[in-house]
Amino acid sequence: MQGFKEFILRGNVIELATAVIIGTAFTAIVNALVNSIFTPIIAALFDTSDIAEATWNITDNLQIGTGAVIAAVINFLLIAAVVYFALIFPMAKFKERQAKRRGTTEEAAKETDVDVLQDIRELLRQQAQATPPATTQQ
Repeated sequence: MQGFKEFILRGNVIELATAVIIGTAFTAIVNALVNSIFTPIIAALFDTSDIAEATWNITDNLQIGTGAVIAAVINFLLIAAVVYFALIFPMAKFKERQAKRRGTTEEAAKETDVDVLQDIRELLRQQAQATPPATTQQ
């Protein structure tokens, strides 16, 4: 039971749960935006009440329901655009402003922990090569 408590109270699990909850709430916002604003505009361009109902008439007996596929592609692109312009782009600008305020370059701001550890390892190697081995006196 102690292991379960440690697992649940670990920071990563709580952060993941928070991200899922916020992601679900944000999904509702994005879906409402796409379904209420963008989809009706696109449906009007196709002269239909619902874009998913659009069909392609090959012959009198053959109709291909391309509207559902087109609607899915358009919804995907619209959702991706909303996520990019509402989250990704503003966060990139925010990080850029913070880096300027701190006086660091953009490359330094992007440097990861692995890069820092590799730099430290390289400095330690250089120090070891520059320092002559200690001689022992007898």
